[in-house]
Amino acid sequence: MRSFLFSVCLLGCTSWFSAQLFSGEKPNVIFILADDLGYSDLGCYGSEIATPHLDALAANGLRFTQFYNTARCWPTRGALLSGYYAQQIHRDALPGVPGGNQGTRQSWAKLLPQRLKAAGYRSYHSGKWHIDGNVLASGFDKSLHVKNDGNFFTAKGNYIDDVAVEPAKDESGYYVTTATADHAISCLKDHASNHAGKPFFHYIPFIAPHFPLHALPQDIEKYRGKYLSGWDEARKARFDRQKKMGITQTSLSLLERDLGPPYAFPEAIKKLGPGEVNRPLPWVELTQEQREFQATKMSIHAAMIDRMDQEIGRIIAQLKAMGQFENTLICFASDNGASAEIMVRGGGHDPAAAPGSAATYLCLGPGFSSTANTPFRRHKTWVHEGGISTPLVVHWPAGISAKNELRHTPSHVIDFVPTVLELAGLSASDKTGAADSEAIPPVPGKSLVAAFAKDTTIERDSLWWLHEGNRAIRVGDWKLVAAKGEPWELYDLQSDRAEQNNLAATMPEKVKELEQVWDNQTASMTELALKTAPQQPKGNARRKKS
Repeated sequence: MRSFLFSVCLLGCTSWFSAQLFSGEKPNVIFILADDLGYSDLGCYGSEIATPHLDALAANGLRFTQFYNTARCWPTRGALLSGYYAQQIHRDALPGVPGGNQGTRQSWAKLLPQRLKAAGYRSYHSGKWHIDGNVLASGFDKSLHVKNDGNFFTAKGNYIDDVAVEPAKDESGYYVTTATADHAISCLKDHASNHAGKPFFHYIPFIAPHFPLHALPQDIEKYRGKYLSGWDEARKARFDRQKKMGITQTSLSLLERDLGPPYAFPEAIKKLGPGEVNRPLPWVELTQEQREFQATKMSIHAAMIDRMDQEIGRIIAQLKAMGQFENTLICFASDNGASAEIMVRGGGHDPAAAPGSAATYLCLGPGFSSTANTPFRRHKTWVHEGGISTPLVVHWPAGISAKNELRHTPSHVIDFVPTVLELAGLSASDKTGAADSEAIPPVPGKSLVAAFAKDTTIERDSLWWLHEGNRAIRVGDWKLVAAKGEPWELYDLQSDRAEQNNLAATMPEKVKELEQVWDNQTASMTELALKTAPQQPKGNARRKKS
């Protein structure tokens, strides 16, 4: 009887949720994407950084604990808005098949705004692009394309509605994170005034906290001296908070002291001076100058995230002013794990200038990147958990009754398109407008709508990764992963998501089984990609743009 009553209650809850979804009013959708933000960089995922607005969304919504990206900027963006793995649409490479940030999608690989037009949506874009093609041609009605990501204090190089911006003569008050929010708010105000009867999709990809580490002085001051105890202590403190929150039940990964940045730029190390460290050495082994330099960089990283949260608060306030906050699905995630890269490019680096100012060019590096990615191993570009794990905060009062709940289903940025299409009443397999409808492959992602109602596992065959030779496959709780040129490692993520106990030597049959799944998936993607001629990435573009 107890089981029967539970089933009736569950059925009732599910029916209520379905009624909320399909009562007639389609939800607005906002996806906010951070750049190079680590898994633990939000307060609601264990951070000491002040992120009260995102924390409030989490407290009144959901946090996904096993949401994944592609380990890099442009593949994540292409996958997020198309619903396909980046390799399927020439936005990342396959063995023998070029692809990357110069690759061009097939005509059938429409982006989400193009598909949402059938449901009456208007679409807006505010921030970074890094997807092939012009923004408006991809279905957006308005756009701020932040193309200059090498200097946070100028609008030079940016585009409004695909037209180059003429920067103001005096840009002393310009900061790109604020400018991104200004544009987003302008779009929302215009929508309220001129298109109030239509639902909207708004894609807001901030540049923060991507290098160069540029932040406003008042934001940096909030974190001055906060990280002098070092990355070891910061990781432990974040991990302890994560355990109390239930975010993780795994161990804390050990620092890999011999693992540095993914690309070597020795000249950059010279320019940055004796305070720079390109390995996550124990804090006690650093000189006082190195400790102060590293702690300063982390304070700027924190300031950039803090400012992004402040600007998100302004966007939320505008939604409330419009009366659209309740029926807007807001999602927040990161395009890859925090970055271990160390380089100097663009305008160069002046060691005499104030850290975080326009004349400086600083990168977080592998020490505090390891803190940002707590509790996981490795960083952006790798497909170990530190490179591909992202927070996912989901908030939608009109459609999600749960508050401050966790969702543990493994999920991926490819799931966003089928999720939104379901909420909009559209089919993920819709082939309208294709020249050859039979040539359109099904999107590989799964709708997460069922997980909005309860903590359920979305069934799927596998999740797959490949980036610059780093490769992985996840089937259930088993993960097979290898860095470029290295042998496969095998982990049971249910008990060891920190990837500390490699089972490959003791379970060779499981390795062989999962390797076959990875090979089959790769072969299938290669077959699809070769049906259209990929465009060869130009020169070293993939390394220059991240």
